[in-house]
Amino acid sequence: MNRLILLIFLSFFNILQSQNITEPVEWNFYFENKNDSTLTLKFDAKIEEGWHVYSQYIKSEPPLKTQFIFDTEPFNSVKNIEESIAVYKYDSIFEKKIKYFENIAEFKLDFRKDRSVDYISGKIDYQACDDRLCVFRSEPFIFKINKNAEVDSNNFISEESISKYNSLRLNLVNSKFSSKPIYNPLKQNYWNIFLLGMLGGFLALITPCVFPMIPITVSYFNNKNKSKKTGIIDSFKYGLFIILIYVLLSLPFHIFDSIDPAILNVIATNVTLNIFLFVVFVYFAFSLFGFYELKLPNEWINYSDNASSKLKGTIGIFFMALTLAIVSFSCTGPILGSLLAGSITSDAGANQLTFGMLGFGISLGLPFGLFSLFPSALKFIPKSGSWLSSTNIILGFIELALALKFLSNADLVSNWGILKRETFIFIWTLISFLTTLYLFGVFKFPNEVKSNVSFPRRLISFCFLFFTGYLFLGLISKGNNLKLLSGFPPPTFYSINQSTNDCPLNLDCYKDFYEGKSISVQSGKPILIDFTGWACVNCRRMEENVWSDPEILEILKNKLILISLYVDDRSELSENEKFKFRRSNGTIKSIETIGQKWSTFQFLNFRTASQPFYVLMSNDGKILNEPIQYVNTKEFKNWLEEGLIRGKN
Repeated sequence: MNRLILLIFLSFFNILQSQNITEPVEWNFYFENKNDSTLTLKFDAKIEEGWHVYSQYIKSEPPLKTQFIFDTEPFNSVKNIEESIAVYKYDSIFEKKIKYFENIAEFKLDFRKDRSVDYISGKIDYQACDDRLCVFRSEPFIFKINKNAEVDSNNFISEESISKYNSLRLNLVNSKFSSKPIYNPLKQNYWNIFLLGMLGGFLALITPCVFPMIPITVSYFNNKNKSKKTGIIDSFKYGLFIILIYVLLSLPFHIFDSIDPAILNVIATNVTLNIFLFVVFVYFAFSLFGFYELKLPNEWINYSDNASSKLKGTIGIFFMALTLAIVSFSCTGPILGSLLAGSITSDAGANQLTFGMLGFGISLGLPFGLFSLFPSALKFIPKSGSWLSSTNIILGFIELALALKFLSNADLVSNWGILKRETFIFIWTLISFLTTLYLFGVFKFPNEVKSNVSFPRRLISFCFLFFTGYLFLGLISKGNNLKLLSGFPPPTFYSINQSTNDCPLNLDCYKDFYEGKSISVQSGKPILIDFTGWACVNCRRMEENVWSDPEILEILKNKLILISLYVDDRSELSENEKFKFRRSNGTIKSIETIGQKWSTFQFLNFRTASQPFYVLMSNDGKILNEPIQYVNTKEFKNWLEEGLIRGKN
């Protein structure tokens, strides 16, 4: 069992590391009909500056020569494929002259059409090096052949698509800024989500499903073991397994993240998914209100419980922890759902989710070990009672408020206009006011025993009353300024008061990079590329809390050309703008919306898929300083001023 746990953790960290592996070569596969009887397969490699890929014709290894390995007859007998002209230079790593490709490598294979061949598949084994290190890769490929003995164009990329894709690639100067690790203060926010996860775990701990289990479980481990030391160790194992179970729940999202860097953003801004999450969260809320019970299938519970009874030692303790996780789902499910949805809609994606799950698991699992270590402390914890039900009710109101955020995301991305900023704030005000009335004992829910309004409950009710007042003042004040909540309500320009300007803070901005660049050429002003999103919480925080600073606002208005590229814009591209490209894992992605185009543009040029993401550059492609993400007012102002100074030099 211990080896199993070790393997699980190692696998987890391997997944984490795999997301940061250097990928210096980008392959494109396409075809052309040479004539009625001959088809040409083409394999093109885009090689990052400073890197090179080796020729098929190397006298002695190392390095590894480029090899085409076919899986299908009769191509498995093909040894060499026609290649473009390679340079013959001295290689500092291998200390000898070698034939290799720089910037681009082109390979092609002519073959006669054969109706008996259904597909042509294989892989390209190659080695890519710069002056510091080398990487070894295998690039899979498959060409599906139709009944006319031609490559099926639906499964392949045309030269036109490749041309459109390559046209998004900027000829950057100072590209060192775009290739080095991005200054990302959001990584600091891992600790924020970790703390929020811990808060969620604490809330789950004081729910009716979990709280009564603390003294029962601690007593069980202390009484079943003759040795107090063994009881403490078993309790800590129990807590650690709880932590492990919740961390493991985040692993599938790392797999999604590795398939496509922008996939979590795509998921998070999907209209159907957001509506689904809205419905799910409303369902969660009413379960917390006590109208019905939310639980996982009984078969899961029975299997885990039987396993914990039959198995002894560490394995038995693991299944005990799993049983708790399953049984308590009716209370923890809504909190986990909030954590999950909040993480995939954030900029840090799967990594952030893991930190959140880790915090959740620690808050939920660690008390079992601590109370076992100090069993006398059990007498100081409050007894189970009506306050546990009240906790569920409060969480239900919070779930309703969170549900509205997902409906807002769908509304913003689709631009339906049904949930403008004022409407959103009004509903939140109403939810907060109803929570206040409930805590003051004005009404109760079904199956809830009416209880006295205790001092802690009264204190919490005053907190919600204050929050209600804050929301109401923000609703009636000019500009609806609610900086403490920036990012959660719709942006200030998404208002019932009609405005022709849909740019942040009434700024002039361009939604197309090439249009903005043209204006930059005419005015001579540098460009600020703002990679943003309608559903991006941190983008709204930057705009409402940082950009609103008078000194920064003056720079944005008068000294820069602002280009805001919305990566979640669902507006469809015209037919002549659509294209396909091949991901690094060999799969094909179709670019059909404006958001997909700018998301691809961002990753192609800056190797990141997160928002907000800011780039300062001149109109001739010179990056003026290192791109940044979410920062405070002082850092953003200094960054802008630094870039402007460099732009003048």
